[in-house]
Amino acid sequence: MTRILGIDPGSRRTGFGFIEVVGSKLSYVTSGIIRLPEQSLPERLKVIANSVRELVVEHQPSSMAVEEVFFARDPRAALRLGQARGAAIVAGVQADLPVAEYSARTVKQAVVGSGAATKEQVQHMVTRLLALPAPPAEDAADALAVAICHAHSLTTHANLRQTSRYARGRRK
Repeated sequence: MTRILGIDPGSRRTGFGFIEVVGSKLSYVTSGIIRLPEQSLPERLKVIANSVRELVVEHQPSSMAVEEVFFARDPRAALRLGQARGAAIVAGVQADLPVAEYSARTVKQAVVGSGAATKEQVQHMVTRLLALPAPPAEDAADALAVAICHAHSLTTHANLRQTSRYARGRRK
């Protein structure tokens, strides 16, 4: 069993989602939103880092996946988003978690089948893939989508390693 923490970083709200992977089966563990106080950016970054640390201690993931910074019209917004990502990543690395990063387009492709999918399509597919009774909040759905993308990546890499071992054994 593999437990993955997905993070959708933001400077106002940061989504998180935990899933478990057994073989090709995905299971929902929990998800939510870290709501950040109306304080200075350094204070909000501290809240992100501390919250991610607490989530890691409570739910014991084996890896973490974070959405990459997307292109933003406002350079300051992109910088704040990058800093929020950094706070979450540092918390994961300090907990000795391997941290993977995926672009929004890659996440959408993995979950919906189209890199140009809408937020609503991502929410819908996350709800279906994890057999949830209702769609999670948008930021939580995005975080779960990042975790699902990482699960697909891990499965693909494991299959490639297995295929490679099989091919090497057949040549002998």
